[in-house]
Amino acid sequence: MNYIDVILPIPLEKRFTYSITPAESEFLKVGMRVSIPFGKSKIYTGIVADIHQKAPVIYEAKEIHQILDDSPIVTSMQLQLWQWIANYYMCTEGEVMRAALPNAFLLESETIISKNDKQQINDADLKDDEFLIFEALQHQSSLKIQDIANILDKKNVLPVVKRLVDKEVIILNEEIYDKYKPKYVRYVKLSEQYTSETSLNTLLDELSSRAKKQRDVILTLFSLSAKTKKPVKVTDLVAESLTSSATVKALIDKGILEDYHIQTDRIIYEGEDNEDSKKLNQYQTEALEQIKTSFDTHNVVLLHGITSSGKTEVYVKLIEDVIAKGKQVLYLLPEIALTTQLVTRLQNYFGEQVAVFHSKYSAHERVEVYNQVLTNSAKAKIILGARSSIFLPFNDLGLIIVDEEHESSFKQFDPAPRYHARDAAIVLASLFKAKTLLGSATPSLESYYNAQEKKYGLVEINRRYNNVQLPEIELVDIKDKQKRKKMKGHFTDRLIEEMTEAIADGHQIILFQNRRGYSPIVECNTCGHSPQCPNCDVSLTYHQYRKQLRCHYCGYNSAMLQKCMACGTADLDTKGFGTEQIESEVKLLFPDLKVGRMDLDTTRGKFGYEKIITAFEQQDIDVLVGTQMLTKGLDFRNVKLVGVMNADNLLNFPDFRAHERSFQLMLQVSGRAGRTEKRGKVLIQTYNPYHKILQQVSTNDYVSMFKEQLEERYNYNYPPYFRLIKITIKHRDYNKVNMAADWLAKALTQLFKHHVLGPEFPPISRIRNQYHKNILIKIPQGQSLGKTKEAIKKVNSSFGAIADFKSVRIIINVDNY
Repeated sequence: MNYIDVILPIPLEKRFTYSITPAESEFLKVGMRVSIPFGKSKIYTGIVADIHQKAPVIYEAKEIHQILDDSPIVTSMQLQLWQWIANYYMCTEGEVMRAALPNAFLLESETIISKNDKQQINDADLKDDEFLIFEALQHQSSLKIQDIANILDKKNVLPVVKRLVDKEVIILNEEIYDKYKPKYVRYVKLSEQYTSETSLNTLLDELSSRAKKQRDVILTLFSLSAKTKKPVKVTDLVAESLTSSATVKALIDKGILEDYHIQTDRIIYEGEDNEDSKKLNQYQTEALEQIKTSFDTHNVVLLHGITSSGKTEVYVKLIEDVIAKGKQVLYLLPEIALTTQLVTRLQNYFGEQVAVFHSKYSAHERVEVYNQVLTNSAKAKIILGARSSIFLPFNDLGLIIVDEEHESSFKQFDPAPRYHARDAAIVLASLFKAKTLLGSATPSLESYYNAQEKKYGLVEINRRYNNVQLPEIELVDIKDKQKRKKMKGHFTDRLIEEMTEAIADGHQIILFQNRRGYSPIVECNTCGHSPQCPNCDVSLTYHQYRKQLRCHYCGYNSAMLQKCMACGTADLDTKGFGTEQIESEVKLLFPDLKVGRMDLDTTRGKFGYEKIITAFEQQDIDVLVGTQMLTKGLDFRNVKLVGVMNADNLLNFPDFRAHERSFQLMLQVSGRAGRTEKRGKVLIQTYNPYHKILQQVSTNDYVSMFKEQLEERYNYNYPPYFRLIKITIKHRDYNKVNMAADWLAKALTQLFKHHVLGPEFPPISRIRNQYHKNILIKIPQGQSLGKTKEAIKKVNSSFGAIADFKSVRIIINVDNY
């Protein structure tokens, strides 16, 4: 008997074994999808991970339902990466599979309910809700669970369905449906009987006397065919002939025109001929040579190039070399916002060889890119994408570039797998014996430490492109300005002065405030009450453009209050400020300027980023206000001034990385200024201009920041000297969270002694009505990471066996940074 081990897209510790027939074993290959029964009645899509002859000992292997693919859709390299991620980040292969495959590949089963015709039913035996379903089945052959929920107008209909099954009134069937549908485009051509000159002239004479619009359509069809030398789309024909689709339909109904469909890609490159990549300057050329030399001795190289030093052009030269050898390149970016600018740039050089993959694409578009990578298509030699693109089915990967490698966006926090794309990319490259290039103007401490320890190669570019000077950074003391009454709203007189000058010179301005909304707190001036979210331990943020109070953690919203809910007075005031308030203040201070805003609220649509970035590039926007999205390596040529509205809320954050992150954010946002001939200016508003980090930002002194932070990490046992595993305990019941956390902390302390910190409530201890408590485990360099994880898993299993803690959720986050 033949068997297969299958990975299911659910959090199971082990793979499940199913039996297959000899014929199926000849056809099946590792990496194919199969639909399989699991549990009492569920049907899932599984991936074949192994084919063998060993029957399972504990349970009897069920048969598979059907084979869903003609050839594997998951490669052996992908399965190896899944296994590594599951082991390293302490999750299951099923969770990795769900993250790795486009949703459209995970076929789902829907319960179909039909009437049992073999049974004689007495209406009187049925309850009211049961009768409603029975009656509906008299008019319809089958119903879905959702249909029943609509009929009964309630969410949980399963008890009613179960009663009907017990009474043998209905039969349940599981129906598998495929979620990916290829895109077909409708084309039109002239029917064969009118292809001769005589028949065509006769037809045109007939139509010119009684149907002039139809005659125009046929003449347009001829001119389009002659112009493009390609098949003609129905939509193009309707647009060019200035008629309606009804006219075209009438010609098809008469048999004069024939329509047909061609399957097409959803993402099509429509650019012009490619241009040559730019000639590198002396510093870029030296860096490129050093990278190539470093790759001889190191698999990973860190490129530390200051902002606007032309790192992208160095990447382009490396990409040219790799694709010339016929290999694939993965270019990882932290934010979708960045891809919009880079896509244009790379497509100018490499044309349709560039494929883009990120979460703003629809399920169907993601499937098409996935298939192009799988088949090693010429349209997917360079894959540009956010963190999820490490899961694509590469065939022959030659190089991975991780741009802005310091970014926290590369870390996935929820749901599992909680992987770090930079680290996973290094492992993926090693599977293919490929090279990894990490690039950043402000590298993460871990990467720079690895480079100093000679684990990674290190290459530096210390000059900006075209020898443009680094921007001048000025620290403005808000406390002093407030004392001397030199503030207008949240703007100091210095910032207003510099903004006026930049606008007069025809330049653009970026204002950075790392909070969206209008104001984070609304407070009653009489009693001091502030509206709180009912589901989370946070105050509601006021969004002026919607006149709404919103929670940024769970999405709860309500209309803005007219009076205080506690004391009833109408004396409400806003405290603090976000991007919305800055935007409205700029409009008051400079009524003639066009102001744009770039934050989560304005970039929700598929092309949200693109619209704002394009408008700013084309100088339709004078002042762009935004959150940290602005800091991510965007290249704007006409920005002379950057204003950081308040540096202190970045620095005073309860996290061991707060100072490193603030340095990176401020230096990155400063790098948006003065990227062409004229020197840029950066104004950082702060209550504490003598703070060490701000002084280091103002002198662009990365090395001092690195040494100082490294010393602190050494003293307090943090990365890169110690590894971190954070365990979060979640439950709706406050007391249960406390009991569970105490039990877990005691068990872990017995194993790891003083290396266990907590349990502690985080600053925001309740989110979405769930209380959170954290335990931090520090792992010193000499301690085995594998054995530590095994010990944690055993404690977790013991915890799960305690009846009182069954409903408590445990989240394990490895390398929590």
